[in-house]
Amino acid sequence: MKLARACDDSELIADLLQTLAGEGLQSDERFAESFVHQRMAKGHGPLKIRRELELRGIDAALIDGYLNAGTTDWLDIAERVRAGKFGSDIPGDFQNKAKQSRFLYNRGFSAEQINQLLKSPGSQ
Repeated sequence: MKLARACDDSELIADLLQTLAGEGLQSDERFAESFVHQRMAKGHGPLKIRRELELRGIDAALIDGYLNAGTTDWLDIAERVRAGKFGSDIPGDFQNKAKQSRFLYNRGFSAEQINQLLKSPGSQ
């Protein structure tokens, strides 16, 4: 937490955060919503966004609410990011699939999402 770097008094920090939240000036909900939208726009996947929010002390239930919203098409985001880096063609050979898989994994997409995205057009 940024305040902890500037002040050693954890009780003062807790009181300050409670006061700010009470006045509507600090909201984990607004922060999480904004953070998720910013990271999605940058092409980050749900796993990476979850880790970043957890590191910032956001509640797991709140994170789930924003990441599992029915309006988010993670596969579409993954495809946009993949196509931006590698082009629109799905790789046919193992080496290029592995390279693209690593790229998407590092961006925070799940193995299931990556496999679904990179499966060959003729395979089921």
